[in-house]
Amino acid sequence: MKATLLIDFGSTFTKLTAIDLENEEILASAKSPSTADSDITLGYINALVKMERKLNGIPAVLEDRLACSSAAGGLKMSAIGLVPELTAEAAKRAALGAGARVLGTYGHELDSYEICELKESKPDIILLAGGTDGGNKSCIIHNAALIAEALPDVPVIVAGNKKARAEIERIFRRRRMCYRISENVMPQLNTINVEPVRECIRQMYIEKIIEAKGIDKVYKVIDNVLMPTPAAVLKAARILADGSDKEEGIGELLVVDIGGATTDVHSIAVGEPGRPGVTLRGLPEPYAKRSVEGDLGMRVSARSLWEAAGTKRIRKYLPSMDLESKEPDIEERCSRLACHIEMIPRCQEEAEFDEALGAVATDLAITRHAGVLESIYTPTGIIHAQTGKDLQNIKYLIGTGGVLVHSANPDGILRAGLAGEENGPYLKPVSPELWLDGEYIMAALGLLAEKYPNTAVRMLKKNLKEAGGIGDGSAKQKME
Repeated sequence: MKATLLIDFGSTFTKLTAIDLENEEILASAKSPSTADSDITLGYINALVKMERKLNGIPAVLEDRLACSSAAGGLKMSAIGLVPELTAEAAKRAALGAGARVLGTYGHELDSYEICELKESKPDIILLAGGTDGGNKSCIIHNAALIAEALPDVPVIVAGNKKARAEIERIFRRRRMCYRISENVMPQLNTINVEPVRECIRQMYIEKIIEAKGIDKVYKVIDNVLMPTPAAVLKAARILADGSDKEEGIGELLVVDIGGATTDVHSIAVGEPGRPGVTLRGLPEPYAKRSVEGDLGMRVSARSLWEAAGTKRIRKYLPSMDLESKEPDIEERCSRLACHIEMIPRCQEEAEFDEALGAVATDLAITRHAGVLESIYTPTGIIHAQTGKDLQNIKYLIGTGGVLVHSANPDGILRAGLAGEENGPYLKPVSPELWLDGEYIMAALGLLAEKYPNTAVRMLKKNLKEAGGIGDGSAKQKME
């Protein structure tokens, strides 16, 4: 049997998935608490022991042991550009798409206060952009000089005006800094070019950041750490939507990943206006887009989720509440969850409260990710303008994350993210098919897609399940 072992070194758990490459089946999965604070290989070994018990030994022929990681805080980046709404925003989108957590976004020339803020935030990588090709170059050179003086030990990726590259290289070489030069993230006004920058970030992550976080110790027991975990999920979403050389994709889709600290949304869609007479405003959206909502989490960020949503919005999703009975103190419960992140539901009421938080997180995260349609009154009449992506006609909404996987009502949680009368101008999905990553395979198969893309597409189609548990539990026939 030819098999591959796929590993996700998470911030909480290290998760292993063994794949039979010949039969394209999941052999087994196992997880163990991560040990990034001591020796990251220990959590891996503990999970491997559990998997060996399930399989009565690991398959004799392991083709690969490939990993992604969000351990040790994941990949943390700061993005710097010229105009906040343009090059700085483009840099932020490139960093998010590469699987990073963006600590801050800065525009124009950095000042001493912002430099101090950058130092205190301790980014793993700084993404330095600014100026279209042939445009303003003084700003990016100014910022490069300040970064070289204040943060010479932080790796930098330069993705700005190509006319400034020679001077920036001279500045960085003089301080013996670690840096890479990428294509301009915005070579022309209102034209974004994120893919080369994302690949540059991935290479920097593999070569430098893994070592800096101590994750390189795993090379004693595995072959390679290929990317941050969120990038693996985005990779899986994209190959499922677009297909591979030999396999058809299923079309445009949206993935919502509800975690303890954040809720991530991935859209694989062009997002152009779906109705005539609508004009696009603002920066073009990347086809493969990821957004991260750091205040919408089920545990670490439960308190900030309550602050963002409010008591009434959460209460709306609590089905067992009787108005005549004593209401749970929603604020107090959210605060308690934030302090006790290991808590799991012990009764139906607690499970329903978790589901309510998951529904609110889905609602808010997709609302923030989706585009907005505005009616603008002008002397010549009303103009309809769209900012961001139109996701109304998305074909599939796929959910992943613990609250969905363990819920008896995953379709109800996902439906909270659909368009409704109260959503106003937000261009959210209207009637997509709802699917569930019930076995946490998206990150694993995103890794598999790097080497076996055709197998990854087929396995994604085969293993994603209908959120409502309808039919035979397989998305294969529905999606093909």
